Parts: sequence; C-alpha cells; structure tokens
Amino acid sequence: MASPYLDFDRGSWAALRAATPLTLGEADLAELQGLNERVSIEEVETIYLPLSRLLNLHISATQTLHKATDTFLGSLHAPTPYVIGVAGSVAVGKSTFARILKALLARWPDHPRVDLVTTDGFLLPNRELETRGLLDRKGFPNSYDVRKLVQFMVDVKDGTSAVHAPVYSHQAYDIVPGEFQVVDRPDIVIVEGLNVLQTGEGQGGRPARMFVSDFFDFSIYMDAPEEEIEAWYVARFQALRETVFQDPRSYFHRYASVSDAVAEQTAREIWRSINGVNLRDNIFPTRDRARLVLEKGPAHAVQRIRLRNV
Repeated sequence: MASPYLDFDRGSWAALRAATPLTLGEADLAELQGLNERVSIEEVETIYLPLSRLLNLHISATQTLHKATDTFLGSLHAPTPYVIGVAGSVAVGKSTFARILKALLARWPDHPRVDLVTTDGFLLPNRELETRGLLDRKGFPNSYDVRKLVQFMVDVKDGTSAVHAPVYSHQAYDIVPGEFQVVDRPDIVIVEGLNVLQTGEGQGGRPARMFVSDFFDFSIYMDAPEEEIEAWYVARFQALRETVFQDPRSYFHRYASVSDAVAEQTAREIWRSINGVNLRDNIFPTRDRARLVLEKGPAHAVQRIRLRNV
C-alpha cells in the first residue's frame, strides 16, 4: 500500500529552506536546549529552517482562508490562533524542539506572538492520582484532566482573552496550586505533550466527541528507536542527579545520593515499567496521525523527515 507521506533525508529536506534566514545564534541555542541535549546550528539550518518556512506558508494560507470565511458570513471575528501540536515520548526531545521552534517563529519579519503550552499542566494532581491508583501511571492518557484540556483548546481557538493553563513543577512532580500560564490571543500556539495526538475514549467506552488534536492546524511527531530514547532517558536521569535532584525540595531528591549503578538500574526500571509501556501502548500508535514525523538518530540528530501528502 502506498504511503501517505513524502520521505526526505537530511539533504533533500535542507534544500527546502530556500532563503529562510537564520535568526538564532549559539548563545540563543544554549538558553533553549534541554539538559543532556545539544542542538547545533547546523541542525537548526538543516531541519528547523525548512520547517519554519513550511509553517510560514501554511499559516499565511490559513489566515487567508479565515478571511474568506468571514467575508462569506459577513462578520469579523477575533483572529484565530494557529495551533501546532508536538507529540512524542518522554526524553525524545519535544521540549527543546518546541522551544527552538517557538523562538524561530517569533523572529519572523512580522514578529508574531507565539505561546508554548505543555500538557503537563493538565495532569491530575498527585493526591487525585493516588486516590485513583494512578500515580505510577503519570503520563498515561487517564492521568490527565482531558475535559479541562479540551476546554482550554476551545477557548484558545475561539480567540478568548486571558485563557489560563495550569502550571506543572517537575521539581515538585506535581501541579503548582494557584499558578497559571496566561494565553492571551497569540498569533501562534505550540501545544507540546505526550498524548496530544491520542483520540482516547469517552465515558462508558464510547468514542470521545472531541479530541485535543481536533484543534491543531499542524501536528508534529518526534520519533526515534526505543533503545535510543531509553538511553537518552537514563542519561538525563543521571544528569538530573547532579542538578535538580540535589535540591531537598525535589520529589526525586532521594536519588541524588545513590551510586551511579543504582541510579542507572532505577532509571531503566522506570523506563521499562512506565515510560516504555506508555510509549508502546499509547504514544507510538499515534505517530501516523501527525502531519510531519521527525525521526531522530544518535545524538538527537534528525535523520529522516516524513511529510503527510494526503
């Protein structure tokens, strides 16, 4: 059966950059990169700039379509934000990718306002996860307040002012009570999370009427072989022991003083019992719902790009 995707290697994708300018420098990248993950300027030029050009074309076309609809209806609505979804496994590099993409989009000549929202803020609080017996399934589809997340997307797409998104603390490993990110009618919203391409089920096993992905204008899946992602997860866990875990307030402070061998064993067990299971059962099956798939190889470098054509 023919694939619905066009397939590109690094060279053929890089050629699609055309004249898109590089607006980030080494210092900018240093501030945007995640722990234990380094993205080179060459990677930005080869992978990110062609994507920036593609999104620019898509957004311009979408804005024209909205204007045509307003003309047909004889009304003028508030501008509708263009929403980009970014999905993929824990430790695959979604957060770094989303931050760099946000910085590039915000540096377009017309200087659009770009917000980045992570779905971690829509996880159920730990106390509720404990009550439901789901604390060791954090990140699985049923650990999110999906109704609140969908309502957030409705309000953002409707052009509602000052929409509030809950804030998640990775240090506390929980929602921060009373703290919110305010999304106030930006031009572009990037929504990054594990489950943003999942459809899930409604109550009683019935299909849900509305999904987060229904609100996306463009969707991206960050892909890599599972063994690579596991290795990145273990390396990140070890790096966190030297940084965030050192803080006594950290939920994982107890791992700061264990040996390297015990830490590696712990990280691999967490991967095999939680994150790997979630990837195989819930996240990876959504890959082919994405408009664009970026497949990484060693050192987080994208080796293959697949763009949905139908």
